[in-house]
Amino acid sequence: MARRSSRDDPRHAGRDGPPGEPQPRRTPSYAPRPAPEFVGREAELLAVCEALGNGPALVVVEGEAGIGKTRLVREAVARAVGREAVIATCPPLPEPFTLGAVVDGIRRRVPSPPAGVELSPLAGALRPLFPDWADRLPPPLDVLDDPHETRHRILSALTELLGRLDIGVLVVEDAHWADTATLEWLLTLTAAGRPGLSIVVSFRPDEVPNGSLLTRLTSRVPSDVTLVRLALGPLDLADTRELVASMFDTSTVSAEFVSFLHRHTDGIPLAVEECVLLLRDRKDIVHRDGTWIRRVLTELQVPATLRDSVLERVERLDAPARRVLEAAAVLDAPTEEPLLSTVADLAPEAGRAGLAAALGSGLLREETPGAYAYRHALDCLAVRGAIPAPDRRRLHGRAAANLRGLRPEPVARLSWHCREAGDIAGWCRYGEASADVALESGDDRAAVVTLLGLLTSADLATADRSRLARKMGGAAVFGARDVSDLSRAVLDAVRKVLSYEDLPRQERGETKLLLGRLLRDAGQESAAFDEIEDGVAHLGDRPELAATAMSVLAMPLVPEWPAARHRGWLARATELLPRIESPSDRLRVMTNRASALLLLGDEEGWRAADELQRAAVDAPPAERGLLARFLFNAGQTAVVRGDYEGARSRLTAATELAESIRNRRLVSMVRVPFAYLDWCTGEWTGLDGTVAALAADRDVNPYGSRLARQIQAVLALAQGGGAAARGGLRKVVDELAEGGLCEPEAGLSAAALARSYLADGDWAEALEVTGRILELIERKDVWLWATDILPAHLDALTGAGRVDRADELLRRYADGTEGRNAPAAVAALSSGRAILAEAHGEPAPAAEAFATAASAWAELPRPYDELLALERRGRCLLRHGDTGQALAQLTTVQERLWTLGARTDADRVAQLLREHGVEVARAWRRGPRGYGPRLSPRERQVVALVAQGMTNREAAQALFVSPKTVATQLSAAMRKLGVSSRAAVVRAAVEAGVLPLESEGSAPHG
Repeated sequence: MARRSSRDDPRHAGRDGPPGEPQPRRTPSYAPRPAPEFVGREAELLAVCEALGNGPALVVVEGEAGIGKTRLVREAVARAVGREAVIATCPPLPEPFTLGAVVDGIRRRVPSPPAGVELSPLAGALRPLFPDWADRLPPPLDVLDDPHETRHRILSALTELLGRLDIGVLVVEDAHWADTATLEWLLTLTAAGRPGLSIVVSFRPDEVPNGSLLTRLTSRVPSDVTLVRLALGPLDLADTRELVASMFDTSTVSAEFVSFLHRHTDGIPLAVEECVLLLRDRKDIVHRDGTWIRRVLTELQVPATLRDSVLERVERLDAPARRVLEAAAVLDAPTEEPLLSTVADLAPEAGRAGLAAALGSGLLREETPGAYAYRHALDCLAVRGAIPAPDRRRLHGRAAANLRGLRPEPVARLSWHCREAGDIAGWCRYGEASADVALESGDDRAAVVTLLGLLTSADLATADRSRLARKMGGAAVFGARDVSDLSRAVLDAVRKVLSYEDLPRQERGETKLLLGRLLRDAGQESAAFDEIEDGVAHLGDRPELAATAMSVLAMPLVPEWPAARHRGWLARATELLPRIESPSDRLRVMTNRASALLLLGDEEGWRAADELQRAAVDAPPAERGLLARFLFNAGQTAVVRGDYEGARSRLTAATELAESIRNRRLVSMVRVPFAYLDWCTGEWTGLDGTVAALAADRDVNPYGSRLARQIQAVLALAQGGGAAARGGLRKVVDELAEGGLCEPEAGLSAAALARSYLADGDWAEALEVTGRILELIERKDVWLWATDILPAHLDALTGAGRVDRADELLRRYADGTEGRNAPAAVAALSSGRAILAEAHGEPAPAAEAFATAASAWAELPRPYDELLALERRGRCLLRHGDTGQALAQLTTVQERLWTLGARTDADRVAQLLREHGVEVARAWRRGPRGYGPRLSPRERQVVALVAQGMTNREAAQALFVSPKTVATQLSAAMRKLGVSSRAAVVRAAVEAGVLPLESEGSAPHG
């Protein structure tokens, strides 16, 4: 059920004349009451006014319902002389209309663009939001394929509109109810710090949804933007007295009465005023001996809830007033008098009288000239909830009937009214139209929520259900991270459509293909491939869809399927290519086919990749998204292959293509394989902060998020995270195993964990974490995926005495990678041969083999693995008796590991050197002694996470350490940089070159 937005300001109430001694009941006066005085917020008002008067500012006001947020903001805006303000109040709708509050706020300030305001062609994107401005807006823009880019274009156009209208203050009230697009716009405006624009945001912290973008708002404020963050609390006893006194235009209110009110309302301004109004209407407040007192403090209790207060006030009004209030509660939006009267089923004269009485009661107010609404959401909810269900349905029916005549039609409101009236056909029609508007605006989540409501609650025909389910599923696929909390409900709704026997064959195939895509987004690869495979049989008349499905099935991402099964689907998809007429459909199949070949390790895939990369240079915008995604996949596979130059080239091309079509999500996703590349090549400075941010980035898909968490975990262990880091690494490894995931990079974290077990002599644990991945690789015959895991698994096998199995596995790996241009596989094979030589008791040949392996790793370059191989060479030389050469080798290795940042490994080698009489300086780990005035790597990590707006607890979780450790490291960083606040430490780190320049814009203030 929809609700109106809250007005948290103290109720505008006043006097009909001072209440006196008990008198006979008489018809009340309906003259408007003046607002009570603004009390108890002088310091907060001064802070807001100063911020609005000193250039661009971000003012954030938080507090519970009724605490006075709106009143504070309105008082400050009224004092912002010379600055035009737009006030957008977000309504608490179950499916907020995309940018609806902002659009309404702009319309209230500017009914239409003034003559002479010149707008760029970009403003044509605003036509879906301002259809009544069509004659003043530029022509419509071309439709974009990506809904995220559509939304970005609309937000950019809105920003331009504010500038051209010379809006100096943008107020967004009740932002906890804001739609995603509005919050994204606020983030963009805040991060950009547009000169001349101040932003004021109010919200209830307890009602901010989990994962809301609102929580990021203050983490990206530029340094030249003033940030004021206020948390409003209840009024104290003195302020409560002043508030009550202002309602009676007197300074004499009894202490007992004020104490009674404060005790029963906890000093919430709205509750204080509601109680005073109720007591006043009951004639329970009297003027005695020059003081306003409550008649019987001990006998009559103030109602426990505002609902009781509101309903009793309603009951004291005459019938026309009550019917107007009921109509206003059902309409739940600023409404003109004729519509209120019609929905209330009152004649015009009775409607006017009822409206006057409702206004006089203080429950309604004139929101805009000629349009009336409730002052407070709680009042609206209380009245609507008290209407008997049959009457409420009739009111909704009349509301829908009359709103249908408006142009443009308010489809979101019509959808709600039709639903509440029991008009299923109307609900379906307007609900789908509302979802279409959301999709046009790039608001996937709003569309999914609206369509899901129809599918789960309405009695629909199979054809309607099928169409809506496919539309909903498509929106969910595009907005996978935005609707992750709805994934189960979306999957259930799509499955229900498939349960209908009368579903046409082709629609069944399309729906199964869609279900497969949704399951893949949910990380259920095996189930996804089963659905897609089953759906292919129903797509005989749609070769483009069938070939797309087959090319997806060709990707070796299902643990149980052997490579031959994937290759069979690859061949069938290739056969269908000549039958596909659409260039975009053909390109989709070609990119999927090339991706499958790359994952299978076929050299043909790299030839196809080269052709597609050349085609991307002059690709039209419509094809760039597909090509960017393919080059992203190809670049990531090139990292696994060990072709780092090729990987960087493809990933750079993918980024450029994604940026050219403003696909922010893909740009973020490409950063993950870039981070993977940095891990491999030893570019570890700042990498921990980067991967922590990527793991939490909503624009990164689950696959990329898992890889980011792997890099984060292995880096934490290598850099000396100790038991906490090992525990975090184990958690990541177990998550991958429990999910039954089949990914080329899955061996990265398992190999690191196995090495830590091997260092403790725990062969069984090392075999357990590496064995399951090797079994999958053997079963699927994708040996190039074994680069990371193979050396660790061979060490575990030989340590457990299973040398024959290790020999056999190494032979299979050599056969499986023969003829493949994969430098990383060559290096891993060299390491494997050295491990087997050592296991066979041949230290001299083993030392030589480890030297060969180290050279192979160095050529990539992959310095960490190179140094691990050189360490093994030094140990073999020790066993062979060549102590001098061994210690020289190990000394160099220890120094390079320390420089790289691999503290755990450097300490292990240092211990070995000390055991052989070599002096190695003990590094100081806690402060300046180890690094002098420079920040340590861990201190840089902490500052980088603080720059992203993380708390100490969040940073501790990201780094697998305790919050106390983070606090210690942050304090050390502040001391070294000579600052005393979190914001200052970020700025100082940027100025010192420790953090990149863009980090400063994300710094917390204070």
